[in-house]
Amino acid sequence: MESPFTRRDLFRNVPGGIAFAALASLLRAGDAPPADLRPRKPHFDAKAKGVIHLFQNGGPSQMDLFDPKPELDKHHGKSYADKLAGEIEFVGAAGAIMRSPFKFAKHGKCGADVSDAMPHLATVVDDLTFLRGMHTTNITHEPAVYMIQSGKITPGRPTLGAWVTYGLGSINQNLPAYVVLDDPKGLPVNGVENWQSGFLPPQFQGTRFRSTGSPVLNLKPDAARPANVAKAESELLSQLDAIHKRDRPNQPTLDARIASYELAGRMQLEATDALDISQEPLRIQEMYGIGREPTDSYGRRCLIARRLIERGVRFVQLYINSHIWDTHYNIATELKSACDRTDKPTAALLRDLKQRGLLDSTLVVWGGEFGRLPIAQLTQDKDERKAGRDHNKNAFCTWMAGGGTKPGLTYGVTDELGLKAVEGRVSVRDWHATILHLLGMSHEQLFIEQHGLKEKLTGVEEAKVVKGVLA
Repeated sequence: MESPFTRRDLFRNVPGGIAFAALASLLRAGDAPPADLRPRKPHFDAKAKGVIHLFQNGGPSQMDLFDPKPELDKHHGKSYADKLAGEIEFVGAAGAIMRSPFKFAKHGKCGADVSDAMPHLATVVDDLTFLRGMHTTNITHEPAVYMIQSGKITPGRPTLGAWVTYGLGSINQNLPAYVVLDDPKGLPVNGVENWQSGFLPPQFQGTRFRSTGSPVLNLKPDAARPANVAKAESELLSQLDAIHKRDRPNQPTLDARIASYELAGRMQLEATDALDISQEPLRIQEMYGIGREPTDSYGRRCLIARRLIERGVRFVQLYINSHIWDTHYNIATELKSACDRTDKPTAALLRDLKQRGLLDSTLVVWGGEFGRLPIAQLTQDKDERKAGRDHNKNAFCTWMAGGGTKPGLTYGVTDELGLKAVEGRVSVRDWHATILHLLGMSHEQLFIEQHGLKEKLTGVEEAKVVKGVLA
């Protein structure tokens, strides 16, 4: 009988067979990139197990919050924009040097400088590590936000949370590894791209949870089913998924979709419980400012973040709508409004983590995408009473707490006007490398092969761990 397998078939299939055998060998050797959320060992012993990222979209003004500059008072009203020509980029009309409308004082045993715009955070400064020497590469919101989130000023890259969960997986298999608590009032700049997985497997993108109502839409069935029926349905779906997946190998989007449905089934009880803040004592809710304006929304999300972290979620990210810190005008009222919404809940989160013994193992990071200029930005009518500050990529301030950082430390120095970081300079890539280090990961060893390149969060540019902020 004539063989159905011809010589042409042989040459057509052997190269693919060799490639498949090579891939199978890699898989057996454990060299394939992880595509699941099972917990993985870090590269070395970690200080932090999880992260809460409080992203302050818009660019908080460093010289009005954490970096007082007496020279601004001394030279208030003097022209300075001409001296910056060719050196600093401007978005709007530049005015004279402008002093801060806020008063500074030293707080805590460490004597950290905090303005009266943040009275609650001032009470927990002994737990904070301020990084005054931050700087970035772009003064426009969209690329600067991409930079903070993904290490590049362009879209399409995996974000920090995606890299963390790719490297470490999840502690709790009944909840997403990476949870996003965005503002019910609206999405931040760049929208859902802030928590995308980019070229990493889709399992590592952020999962949005709602802070009120059902945490995840369509999580529960419309009608209750007996437990044995629900179990039988789940087992049948798993078998059908396995058959479907077997016939369609090497499709990460399909794998992610099946994994998401399986996770949804496990989440039905635990996600609802994690987001039920009514279980918290009234005094805890009041500490976060829940039930009062303007702190209710942010307070709820800060409390939920703590509840998620203590249940083993690896990375929790909080957002504020649009960019409330973008204080181009009326800085005295606009910046105070942003602080009024976030200050009390943020301080409560730190205090709550600490009293529960969670702060040592949880890294809390706070900051925006860039800072502000020391000169005034004027409205068209040139009314100085309405002045604010323009964007500044050469200096901004962030802080960290817990997770192996050195508490009560102020790291880095800006020049006399707060215009540039001059000592203890920390790039965004350095910041990323330091966060990964605190989680037990080397930024050089955390990569994925992509088109023949080792793609990393910190890219190919130089990045260093800021050892001066490590405990």
